[in-house]
Amino acid sequence: MAENNEFIREVDEDYRRDRILQIWKRYSGVIIALAVLLVVGVAGWRYWQNQQRVAAEAASVQFDEANRLARDGKVAEADKVFDALEVQGPAGYRLLARFRSAAEAGKRDAEAGAKEFDTLAGDNSLGDGLRDLARLRAALLRLDSANPDPALANLQGLAAGTPFRHTAREMLGLAALKKGDFEEAGRWFDQLVADPETPRNLRERIEVYAALVAGGPVTVTEAKPEVAAPPPPITR
Repeated sequence: MAENNEFIREVDEDYRRDRILQIWKRYSGVIIALAVLLVVGVAGWRYWQNQQRVAAEAASVQFDEANRLARDGKVAEADKVFDALEVQGPAGYRLLARFRSAAEAGKRDAEAGAKEFDTLAGDNSLGDGLRDLARLRAALLRLDSANPDPALANLQGLAAGTPFRHTAREMLGLAALKKGDFEEAGRWFDQLVADPETPRNLRERIEVYAALVAGGPVTVTEAKPEVAAPPPPITR
């Protein structure tokens, strides 16, 4: 029985060897071509990864340089570097440069910066979070404009459940305080108190805001001059 099993195993191994040899003779060219393609593909992938790393490092240096120029007040030079990054940099740095360029523009001209953030907010290639961030930055730049109503409307939209709802609600509450609407301000601050995800540092500020709301409008009365005492009698 053992001899029969050994014979069957040897026959099976010979059969497998013959089959492998037949497959090799028929498909050896294809197998070699696939192996070469695999090696070339791996080498190409490694090369692409290295190029991406080099490009990211160069963009990082450019971005830091643009920030330094902006801090030093060399606005025109900083804008040139940001513009170059927006066109030629890797995807992540192109986006960073666009946001930073809009922020720098907003420092010089609030409406110009807001328009750049509007462009970012309307870019459908960006995720919802980044578009909401651009919408928030545009609204904040327009809050002190002659017509803040569109900015307030945008903030109200962001206050309804977006990741930036806390900042939006705080700004809406402060805007209401500024115009003397203490009831509306209290509603926005109450929403911040009720939200379990409100950051702790913002909760600390809410205590100050709540005190302002509780104090209500300040009534300023006109001071009346005191009646001067009569002069002392003249004695002789």
